[in-house]
Parts: sequence; C-alpha cells; structure tokens
Amino acid sequence: MPQSPHRLPPDPSGIARAAALLRAGKLVAIPTETVYGLAADARNDAAVAAIFDAKGRPSFNPLIAHVADAAGAQALVDWPAEAERLAAAFWPGPLTLVLPLKPGHGLSPRVTAGLGTLGVRVPDQPATLALLRAFGGPLAAPSANPSGRLSPTTPEHVIAGLGPRVSAVLDAGPCPVGVESTILALDGAPHLLRPGGVPVEALEQALGTPVAATGADPARPQAPGQLASHYAPQAALRLDATDWRSGERRLGFGPVDCDLNLSHAGDLREAATNLFPHLHALDDGTHVIAVSPVPRHGLGLAINDRLRRAAAPRGKAGRTA
Repeated sequence: MPQSPHRLPPDPSGIARAAALLRAGKLVAIPTETVYGLAADARNDAAVAAIFDAKGRPSFNPLIAHVADAAGAQALVDWPAEAERLAAAFWPGPLTLVLPLKPGHGLSPRVTAGLGTLGVRVPDQPATLALLRAFGGPLAAPSANPSGRLSPTTPEHVIAGLGPRVSAVLDAGPCPVGVESTILALDGAPHLLRPGGVPVEALEQALGTPVAATGADPARPQAPGQLASHYAPQAALRLDATDWRSGERRLGFGPVDCDLNLSHAGDLREAATNLFPHLHALDDGTHVIAVSPVPRHGLGLAINDRLRRAAAPRGKAGRTA
C-alpha cells in the first residue's frame, strides 16, 4: 500500500531533513503564508519535471521560484528600481514579481516554460525561510495539489490530494493568508498578472502609479493562475447567489444564513483566509455550492478571481494550479 508522506516538524531537525530531501531531488510540500507549495530544487531538471508529473500540470504553465531574500532574486533576474521598492515594502510576503531572466541563471528551463521571464518571491513563513537558507538555492513551488483542484491550506489537504507523490510535508499548520500571492510583471510598465494576497491598491500606493491588469492567453500563460479553469472543487459553483436553492451547500459572506460563512463581519482578510478551507469542507459529495456575493475590491479582487476560475467550465487543458 502506498505510504503517506512524512510529516516533518517546523524545527531545525525537520528543516534539515526537508533540505536533504530537496538536495536529493525529492518533492517536499512546504508551508507559506498563502498556501502549501510543492517544492523542488529549481536548478534540477528532473526534480522540476517531477512537480509537473505529480500534479498533472501542463508543461506550458510556468512556476514561481521561492528565494530566501531579495539578493537571491537578484541572482536570477534583472532588478529595476520598481522591484527594489516593492521588495522593500512587501517582502517577505505574498507578492511575486515577474522580471527578465539574467544570463547564467542556472534554473531548469521547465521552471519558466520557455519564457524569458521568471516569477520570484520571498515567502513570509519562518520555517520555509529557514529551509530556503539551509537549502541554499531557489525552490520551484506551485501549490501542492492536483492540477486544477482546490488549493491546499493545511497539511491534511496536501496529503489528501497528493499522498505518496510527495516525500514529505513540512507541517506548520494552516496558512494564514489563504489565497495565493499577487503576481506583478515588471518587464515593462507594471501590470497585474494575478490578484492575490497583496491588494492592488497597496501596490499602486507603493509605486505611485496605477497598475494595469493584463488579459491572459489561456494557451500561453505568463504566470501561474491564468488558465480559465483553476482552484476547482468537485462540486459546481453558483456565484453571486442571493438566494439558496434546495440541495445546495451554502457559502456565505456577511450576515446571511448559510452552511459556512467566509466572514460574518464582512472582513475580506478573514474571507480570504477561510476561502479554500471552507470550499474543501463543503465539497463533500454535493452537486452545487452556492456562494454569496463578495465585494470586488482589496482582497475581494483575489477572492472573486479564485471563485470565477473555480466556476469555469472544466476541460483538461484549462486546469492548472
């Protein structure tokens, strides 16, 4: 019978074991402030290929490189003044910057899916930052789930979704932010590739300029999270529901009667933290999950992005994570 992955404590012994597994080309699920990531040595082509195989992820969909600090990013990508300003303001934190690759970067070409740019970020999670320092290099780490399915915010989600395809899970408990990082491209004028844990309004304030949104070609994404169908439960989603229908599970927002509530108080930060755990809990064999309207500003932009993609038609080519 296939074995479940080892659960490693987020202490020096667990971190050392995780680093040793990664050096050996194994896959390790790591905690971040956003969701759990499926990590491999970004310089090891076979290890990066194993990420795509374990997830069933399309090979044309690029990965994010996680680094210990801004210096680790600067070794891989060009570094304009805007990147310095944003890194100072938001790293460690849920912001990925997409920048032109430097010559001699040493990464597996699978990480960038053949693009001339790379997404980099410094996660705000003490155990994973310690792991990155112990490992001594960049880790490619998409979300630790089967491609297209709900993102994992607990070790239990990882184990249920990927099981023995992962060598170990560095177990730091639930992820506090709950939605993936914001992805901002800086290979020209700043433009948003994916809303996430840093609101667009905060980016615009730090940059002193508006941030444009960029439409994505689902056949050629520039960053993770741009394909049409993504983040999906087994159940269908009915969005912006202002009524409840017989047989549905009900995911509310604000003062409504429901099965689970993203935030009774209407707090978007609380709603983001609860989004994926609540969808996991409600995805229990029901055919439809109905979801209350969520405001489309601040973190609500990221929440609505995840819900829209989770509700999209589900063809194999449209899924990723």
